[in-house]
Amino acid sequence: MQSRITRTLASLTLVLSIVAVARVAQAELLTFTKLTGVTGGNPAGTAVYRADLSTLSLAQIDKITVTDVSGGFGGYTGQLSGFDLDAIILSMTSVATAADAKALAGLPAFDFTPLGTSFTPGTQRPPVEPKLFGTGPTGTTVDNSVATLGLLDGNSTIVIAAAFGFVSMGDGGVLTFKLNAPITTAGKYLYVGEVGDNGELLASINVSLPEPSSIALAVVAAIGLGFCARRKLRTA
Repeated sequence: MQSRITRTLASLTLVLSIVAVARVAQAELLTFTKLTGVTGGNPAGTAVYRADLSTLSLAQIDKITVTDVSGGFGGYTGQLSGFDLDAIILSMTSVATAADAKALAGLPAFDFTPLGTSFTPGTQRPPVEPKLFGTGPTGTTVDNSVATLGLLDGNSTIVIAAAFGFVSMGDGGVLTFKLNAPITTAGKYLYVGEVGDNGELLASINVSLPEPSSIALAVVAAIGLGFCARRKLRTA
């Protein structure tokens, strides 16, 4: 009797282990190439970087995370601290110049509202302001009416009254975009614009593999539990 109970518990443990492993999402770091020239709003000074998603081992992605790694180098102070993200665009077209990147019609992959983004602001270089530029009232969300992250239109200026079209992430800030739906990586290019082109390091960009849906996980669990139930009935 004890051995049968032990085997049943072992089977259940195996199923739960499968579910736990299935929930672990993979992530990979993207490699970028800087395009020729600059673009943006007025004044225009946005550097644009391109990454080929087909170089990834992942066949699909559903999240893109941008992390500031400037470490206080380059950029400006206060609410303009850290990596200044002008735009993030997914496209099926590869271009070589910043001007051509601005003209791209990006894929409708992003939800730039607070529902589709998660922002952890980085630290400001003194003098510290109440919040970073391009963020919402609390400083913990992106105000896309100011940041306009789907367009390479940032005004490259340190005059706050004239600044527009980007969000400053702060030193060590993290911004995660959950895609509207998982996309295949084959034939896709990611473009990232950095306002100022002033010595800040290109942000670290990670992409994540979609996690299985709750329905799929439930099916796995049901199969395992059904297996355990059948063993119990046969024993009875």
